[in-house]
Amino acid sequence: MGQKSETIAVLGAGSWGTALALVLADNGHHVRLWSHNENQVTEINQFHTNKKYLPGINLPELIVGYASLSDSLSGVETIILAVPTKAIREVIGKIASVAKNPFIIAHVSKGIEPGSLMRITEIIEEEMPKEFLSDVVVLSGPSHAEEVSLRHPTTVTVSSKNMEAAGKIQDLFINNNFRVYTNSDLIGVEIGGALKNIIALAAGITDGLGYGDNAKAALITRGLAEIARLGTKMGANPLTFSGLAGIGDLIVTCTSVHSRNWRAGNLLGKGKTLDEVLDNMGMVVEGVRTTKAAYQLAKKYDVVMPITFALYDVLFNGKNAKDGVDILMGRGKKPEMEDLTNILDERHD
Repeated sequence: MGQKSETIAVLGAGSWGTALALVLADNGHHVRLWSHNENQVTEINQFHTNKKYLPGINLPELIVGYASLSDSLSGVETIILAVPTKAIREVIGKIASVAKNPFIIAHVSKGIEPGSLMRITEIIEEEMPKEFLSDVVVLSGPSHAEEVSLRHPTTVTVSSKNMEAAGKIQDLFINNNFRVYTNSDLIGVEIGGALKNIIALAAGITDGLGYGDNAKAALITRGLAEIARLGTKMGANPLTFSGLAGIGDLIVTCTSVHSRNWRAGNLLGKGKTLDEVLDNMGMVVEGVRTTKAAYQLAKKYDVVMPITFALYDVLFNGKNAKDGVDILMGRGKKPEMEDLTNILDERHD
């Protein structure tokens, strides 16, 4: 707090990019909000609104829309990357083509790339020439854009291989409405943020089926165990999954109508096909793509992930949602604490 004003590029003018631009502007920073949609840029600059993504919210004059990526990056040292996971490679390639100086890139997306099975920081490091990349930071945690834009209390975490860079992003964003912690477990923060979308899809399905709070509480709890099992095998600290990027993000995404993933799952539970759901949403549902990646990661690391496998069958193999839940409930008996012990044992190997 009290940090000097800086000019920051926020790439991606969806709900989350716009909400984070608001936080930065509240802190006195000049924000260049880039969008490939020129009509959206015109709306931001003429009317100071972004009605499609954040209806009813007025944007301060410190936020200026840009249609030109090179103009938005001119003289800037910090980029907030707020585009869907599937667009990361393309946008980083565009940044590299116009870059004139090194950037700190703080990404705020939550996903894993199917096929390569890379986390987003790994994609950025692969695509961005080293001379133009100072550091990569991730910002994650329980945070709906709609609530952030209303200045409701929100708490998130930032992580990086270089904790000084994470500290800089913390300083840019932190204020009385938006509290930012640091966490040195980069792998855990990214895995927690990505995989919670899978469990949120499944939670939406159980709600769509009318199964109530008991089922959802069990799903969240057992889903957290799956996330921790895989994350720990990949090198994460299991304690991260008890924090903001783990259980915090899982709760908010599994229990709120603001969550795209919950809403998508809810429609699936009510009998809609995946294509119908995605057409209906009109925005990216990261959990669908991440389910495919997590399924592949579970096979690679030999990790048991029954919720993920059941959801994969519903999404990609045409299995009926109710049948998927019935299979989960009919699994063989086992002691609950076995999972927790195994996760801790993995950490000490």
